[in-house]
Amino acid sequence: MGLTSGRVLVAAVVLAVGLFVATVWLWPRLARRGWRACTGRVVLLLVTQVVLFAAVGLAANRSFLFYGSWADLFGQEQDMGVVVDHGAGSKHVRVMGTQQLDVPGSGRPEVSGQIQKIVVEGARSGIVSPAYVYLPPEYFQAKYAKRTFPASVVLTGYPGTAENLIKGLKYPKTAYLQAREGRMQPMILVMLRPTVAPPRDTECVDVPGGPQTETFFAEDLPAAVSGTYRVGTKPRNWGFMGNSTGAYCALKIALHHPERFAAGAGFSAYYRAAEDVTTGDLFHGDDRLRKRADLLWSLDNLPQGKSSFLVTTSKRGESNLRDTREFIKRVKSPASVSSIVLDSGGHNFNTWNREIPPGMVWLSGKLSAV
Repeated sequence: MGLTSGRVLVAAVVLAVGLFVATVWLWPRLARRGWRACTGRVVLLLVTQVVLFAAVGLAANRSFLFYGSWADLFGQEQDMGVVVDHGAGSKHVRVMGTQQLDVPGSGRPEVSGQIQKIVVEGARSGIVSPAYVYLPPEYFQAKYAKRTFPASVVLTGYPGTAENLIKGLKYPKTAYLQAREGRMQPMILVMLRPTVAPPRDTECVDVPGGPQTETFFAEDLPAAVSGTYRVGTKPRNWGFMGNSTGAYCALKIALHHPERFAAGAGFSAYYRAAEDVTTGDLFHGDDRLRKRADLLWSLDNLPQGKSSFLVTTSKRGESNLRDTREFIKRVKSPASVSSIVLDSGGHNFNTWNREIPPGMVWLSGKLSAV
C-alpha cells in the first residue's frame, strides 16, 4: 500500500488506538518492581508513542502531500534511464501515461482535458526529470487543431512532489474552471518539482561542476515541450509560476531570462538562494554567482527585461513581507510588477489555494498563444 493510501492511515490509527487501550489494560500488571515489568512499561510506552506519531505524520502527509511514495520519503529514486517508451512523444519528451481530471466529462479529453505523465531529457543540461503536462479541452477539439497554446512551467516547493500540484494545489482543475468561466485563456501547464537532481536542492542554480538546473528550466524544458506540443517558442508564449522554492525559481528564471519567459508568478517566494545541508555548496566560492542568485541584487545590478512579475505575501503569517516590498520597489521599466497581499495567511496550501486562481488569471493575461 502506498504512503498516501487511506488504508495505511486507517491501519496506523487503529493500531495506535489498540496500543493505547492495551497500555491502559496492562498497566496494573506492569506496575510491579523488577526489570521485566520495567522493560515492559518502557517498550509499551515507546511503541505506542512511535505508532501515534506515525499516524499523525501519515495524516499530515496525506493532507499536504509532502512525500508521494515510500521511496520519496526514504530518499530513494527510480532510475528513469532504464525506461524505454515506444509510444507518443518526441526526441526529448517521452509520454509515460495519462490520467483524468476530477471534473465533469472526465474521460473525454475534448471535454475535460487531460494530464499526461512525461519524462523530459535536457538537451544541454543532461538532466532527466519526470513531469506532468495538463492539456486543456480545446487542445483536443477539432476547431483548435491548428492552434498553438500558451504554456507555463509550474514548480512545487522543496522537497514536494509534482503530485502536490495536481492533488493539493489543484492547478489543472483551477485552469479548467477559470478557462470555462472565461476568466483566462486555455493554457498548457508543465508541472514538476524543482528537485531535478534528487535529493539535492539545487535552488534552480547552474552549480559549477554540478547539476545545470537553471539551464534545464530556462532552455531545455521549454524547448522540449515546444517540440512535442503545440506551444510557441517566443517569450510571450511562456510563463513560469510556483510556490515557496518554486516561487523563487519562477521569479529568478523570468528575471534572468526575459528572452524565454514573459512572466513569472511567485507564491510566497523568498528572494535569495538557500545555502544549507540540503543544497550543498552551490557556488564553489564564486561570489558573482552567489550575487546573481540574489533577486534583489539582480534587480539593482543587472539589466531588467520586459518580464512581468507577480509576488504574493501576507501581513500576518508570512516571513517574506519585507523582502516582497523591496522586490516591488526595485522593479523598473521595462519590467513590471503586481502583487497579492493577504491580511493573514501562512506558508501553506490553504494560503496558496487563495492566491493561485487570481494568479493564474493574471499570468494568462500576460501570455499569448501566437
